[in-house]
Amino acid sequence: MHKPLRSSALALAIALAFPAYAAQAPAAKPLTDWPHVTSAFKKDPAIEARVAEILGKMTLAQKIGQMTQPEIKAATPDDVRRYYLGSVLNGGGSWPNNDKHARAADWLAMANAFYDASMATDMAIKVPVVWGTDAVHGHNNVYGATMFPHNIGLGAARDPKLVGEIGAATAKAVRATGIAWVFGPTLAVVRDDRWGRTYESYAEEPSLVREYAGAYVKGMQDTFRQDANTIATAKHFMGDGGTDQGKDRGVNKSSEREMMNIHAQGYYTALAAGAQTVMASFNSWDDVAAGRNYGKVHGSRAMLTDILKNKMGFDGFVVTDWNGNGEVPGCTAASCAQAINAGVDMVMVTDEWKAFIRNTMADVEAGRIPMARIDDAVTRILRVKLRAGLFGKRPSRNAYAGKDDALQARELARRAVRESLVLLKNEGPALPLAAGKKILVVGKAADSMANQTGGWALTWQGTTNTNADFPNADTILAGIRAAAGEASVRFSLDGKDVNPADFDTVIAVIGEGPYAEGDGDIGPSGTLRHSSRYPEDLAVLQQVAGKGKPVVTVFLSGRPLWVNDLMNLSDTFIAAWLPGTEGKGVSDLLVAGKGAKAYDFKGKLSFSWPKTVCQTPLNVGDANYAPLFAYGYGLGKGARSQLGKLDTNYPAGGCGVSNVFPLFGQSDRASFPLQIRSGGKVQPLGADLNATVSLPGITVGTAQINTQQDAKLVTWTGPASLEAHGAKPLVLPAAAAKDAVLRFDTMVEKAPAGRVDIAMGGTALDATALFARLAGKGKQSVKIPLACFTAKGADLARLDTPFSVSSSGAFAAAIGNIDAVGGAAGDQDAVPCGALK
Repeated sequence: MHKPLRSSALALAIALAFPAYAAQAPAAKPLTDWPHVTSAFKKDPAIEARVAEILGKMTLAQKIGQMTQPEIKAATPDDVRRYYLGSVLNGGGSWPNNDKHARAADWLAMANAFYDASMATDMAIKVPVVWGTDAVHGHNNVYGATMFPHNIGLGAARDPKLVGEIGAATAKAVRATGIAWVFGPTLAVVRDDRWGRTYESYAEEPSLVREYAGAYVKGMQDTFRQDANTIATAKHFMGDGGTDQGKDRGVNKSSEREMMNIHAQGYYTALAAGAQTVMASFNSWDDVAAGRNYGKVHGSRAMLTDILKNKMGFDGFVVTDWNGNGEVPGCTAASCAQAINAGVDMVMVTDEWKAFIRNTMADVEAGRIPMARIDDAVTRILRVKLRAGLFGKRPSRNAYAGKDDALQARELARRAVRESLVLLKNEGPALPLAAGKKILVVGKAADSMANQTGGWALTWQGTTNTNADFPNADTILAGIRAAAGEASVRFSLDGKDVNPADFDTVIAVIGEGPYAEGDGDIGPSGTLRHSSRYPEDLAVLQQVAGKGKPVVTVFLSGRPLWVNDLMNLSDTFIAAWLPGTEGKGVSDLLVAGKGAKAYDFKGKLSFSWPKTVCQTPLNVGDANYAPLFAYGYGLGKGARSQLGKLDTNYPAGGCGVSNVFPLFGQSDRASFPLQIRSGGKVQPLGADLNATVSLPGITVGTAQINTQQDAKLVTWTGPASLEAHGAKPLVLPAAAAKDAVLRFDTMVEKAPAGRVDIAMGGTALDATALFARLAGKGKQSVKIPLACFTAKGADLARLDTPFSVSSSGAFAAAIGNIDAVGGAAGDQDAVPCGALK
């Protein structure tokens, strides 16, 4: 277990352990000393002979089938049989029979069906299919399963043994559902907390990620000696946590030395522990200092083959992320010879997998992909399946198969929560509160499993979950009530209906709402100020603070945030991260239950906490490092702080100047949420990204244009409209208003049979010819100058519906990523106003 280190001691420890990290000057020339990793798995001659035997009897179609991984919504067991599919996966929010509440037995039945289909092919030697899943904080896609704290909380626990136990417990739960492959652990070393996946990282400092990675893989996978072991995945290779401005799927501009000594650290121990699969990352790598641009990782032979396979010695297989090959320039999800030639072995082509098989066969037959590369990929896949013991073993032939109780590890999770909490401010009552105290609990997160579990919880973004979706769980409020007694606790969501003076202590449970990749990005012009995005949390503290009773604030978040205003209203402030299903792990440190053991705060920050609102990137070891709370900080209950009044000034216009103002997209789905209108009826689309919503003449489902679930597929059969409608009028900042365009992405699947209008407010332009021209041309970005609308009377300062598309007849198009963009009206690809009647 790590000891808390003060900043000077920490810097020395890092310098001794990783000299290159302490001196981060770019290398003068590209490095050649990427270390070779000795894996826990040695080449087994018997396995290698068996692989060669199987491969020698396979047809090209069978080989490419093994390299193909569709999503379970897009492939049936019979597809596995007919197309020789090597793998399937379930995305977040995808369950057997589309049943969110499916039990372990239901998952197992589907796993058996897929396996049986793989044993019913006409292959000379049958190869079992392998099912992969994102079990990233427990078996989080499954109803009733224990969910552990997200990685950011585990990093604060400073306990690699605990992480190994969590890996083992997660693997057992996954085996209970018949699944044998986990897409984890995530080994990102996050350098900019604006990234929406920050909570998937253990730490901003690489040595802790390095220590945890090996422990987790060993706990989860070991060497497949036990029924509880599953295949582990080291992800996302590599540099995902270091993208410029924290942009999801963005560009990492590290030097090669920085990439090796910061972002690769977790892979050394994960591969040494025997991780059998590696998932490629969505990001790009541009070594600006050396003038070497490696491009998208999914298409980079230098990264996937030269570094990972050749220099580091990885002999398992590389899988893409969700349609990640389609993000390589010149590629689509269904066609990307470059990704396979770069070193991708299995392609997560979720929906267009049949086209992918056809196109890849054509690429091989035309010589665009060498047959040797296909054979190498399949060799690696077969090797892993043999090592994992998948041959001849139906999923139900496992000690944990179908057992709901194997999904549970509640005491372990409760301990993990206790160890992860970090006491940041301690100027209030002694904790835990003595028995018999009257407690007022306020705040939106107190009784919310959605807020506790965050993203990757039953659904991808976690936004539509209710407490009823977590039958084996306790909210923080439930834990407080259990410890203090029902009669001693009063709950008020906003504190407006109670008088704090009637209680001994107020406990406020507040924080970020759930989100996952893309949606969680704050953006380069955004601020880390929590109250800018969640003003209700500031309001509830203002309601209860200063009323003569101490306020203990429990703050749930997926990253460090600027919360000076909240801390000034709190006597005690606790960073509780995203604790998962076990709220009693929080209450254990808040309230002294009758006969309960007394616990102390053990958590130490694995991410630096900002002093000023625009202080990002902020990482230990940086020049002029001056956080509010340093890496390694964390008080025990006996240590009192003296923070004083913290500065609450912040720039109202954000931390940077941006000419992009989001109307509806992954970075902002709340300001102008989508709705559909038909006749006199209006139906909001809601937060459930998997939902299909209909009114007469219009149906809307989820689609992908650029990234997973970033768009809506709108199908018109009669007069109706899709609208982005907000509670407040549109107010464009100056940078986004000057020479601006209305921009959106689209893929037109069916040309309009009637008139199609695009409107801002009540000002409509005839876009029928525009959409007819785009039909069948794949993804397109449309830019319409705002001047086209203002010329016809649109008042931009009064619009609460800044975007709508209406059709009078049959028409189908995917629409997403709707923005106002300043300075783009003169772009060559902007639509002339004359083309829109």
